[in-house]
Amino acid sequence: FHQQHEAQGTLRGLGIQTESWGPFAEGRNGLFENGVLQQIGDRYGKTVAQVALRWQVQLGIVAIPKSVRKERMAENFAVFDFALDDADMAAIAALDSGKSSFLDHRDPRTVKMLASHRMEG
Repeated sequence: FHQQHEAQGTLRGLGIQTESWGPFAEGRNGLFENGVLQQIGDRYGKTVAQVALRWQVQLGIVAIPKSVRKERMAENFAVFDFALDDADMAAIAALDSGKSSFLDHRDPRTVKMLASHRMEG
């Protein structure tokens, strides 16, 4: 939901690989219940998580999903046997809210908060 297109372009221009350390946003914003992702997954016989990972793979993003469950790990690897079409890619791109589900390091309030914690620590 926070795709950071500008940052991705900057990184690409600098030869830096974009990584997604939280490709599922810890399930925030109802990710696993998202109707768009569910419909796409149903067409391919895939889960919402697999659709989200495949979308990132097709964008050239290295996704690092976290799981301690063996079956989820296997599911996360099973994203190379299908490809999303242009309409799917566009539908997922349209889900971008432009806002982080976590911290926005460009938000002056976040910067101030992080700086104050740093000075205290």
